[in-house]
Amino acid sequence: MAITINGNGTITGISVGGLPDGIVDTDMIAANAVATAKIADNAVTSAKSSGLGGLTMVDQWRLSDTGSEFNGNFTSHWERCDSYGFGQLGTGMTESSGVFTFPSTGIYRIDAQGHSKRTDNITIPEIDFVIQSTTDNSNYNALSMSTGHIGGANNSYAVAYCSAIFDVTNVSTHKIKLYCNATNPTNFRGNSNTTRTGLMFMKLGDT
Repeated sequence: MAITINGNGTITGISVGGLPDGIVDTDMIAANAVATAKIADNAVTSAKSSGLGGLTMVDQWRLSDTGSEFNGNFTSHWERCDSYGFGQLGTGMTESSGVFTFPSTGIYRIDAQGHSKRTDNITIPEIDFVIQSTTDNSNYNALSMSTGHIGGANNSYAVAYCSAIFDVTNVSTHKIKLYCNATNPTNFRGNSNTTRTGLMFMKLGDT
């Protein structure tokens, strides 16, 4: 079939594969012209997959030292981890008086660990270690909780751990804080070099 340039600007007579290599470049392909159905499932390699998702934020905070025995929110002694190879990914969390604000909307995983100690010879049968969340920047509720206890011997310890998934749809209203409620005031341990009591945040994806 002869190649014909038509009066309306179209060309007919070119068979599939008839154009020589290199004649079609990026500028000749219209935006959004390559549909998803035209891309083979195995055509996108890991080298070309940047920007397709994955973790975009990882951050970790801890109590820098041990305060006095208490029940209630952890409002002081917070610091971002900064020793022994710690690495932060993306824009991290901000903290004010124990309230943590997220850098952007998204689905987050939150991990909390607590290391508590009782120096008096008193049994503490229940220590509730709680991640609290708010969606209105006012009312906080238990998002996740771990419960432990400390025996009656002097210098006895307890370890608590809990985790949660939190959908942050508004960074101004969706926040979290750490809380403890024990049958006797409890001393949670802190350290400026090693995380004993702290929080880890990971952004899993967009909301």
